[in-house]
Amino acid sequence: MIEWQLKLFDELSPAELYTVLRLRGEVFIVEQNCPYLDTDGKDLDSYHLMGYVGEDLAAYSRLVFPGISYEEVSIGRVVTSGKYRRKDYGKLLMQKSIAEIERIYGNVPIRIGAQAYLKKFYEGFGFEDLNEPYLEDGIPHLIMLRP
Repeated sequence: MIEWQLKLFDELSPAELYTVLRLRGEVFIVEQNCPYLDTDGKDLDSYHLMGYVGEDLAAYSRLVFPGISYEEVSIGRVVTSGKYRRKDYGKLLMQKSIAEIERIYGNVPIRIGAQAYLKKFYEGFGFEDLNEPYLEDGIPHLIMLRP
């Protein structure tokens, strides 16, 4: 069973921050072979949603304040640990991310920059593709909006 924690950046312990950055690095930089600067300054202006299975960080996303990435609130750095894939934790993570945004901000539009190969996954949560794919760090992405 997955247990969720939602924290602002200043509420993260050093150990929690290390664990989050390690998971993001493992997946986005090492696994996807995409050398880029993950710490982009947006973590400071975000909520951090962490899903734990016991002591393991199994799933994570950041809920970026409106006006930082986009005019709307945004979900980013959506990641599931390789150890916990194929257990629907990615779906649970997105459901929880949307639910937390609705709890904090109400029923507002949510904009994301999604990896293009995950288009159908995000469409399952009501996101609509707004543009042609663009390259970000060498990976095709789409701007998607959940109105």
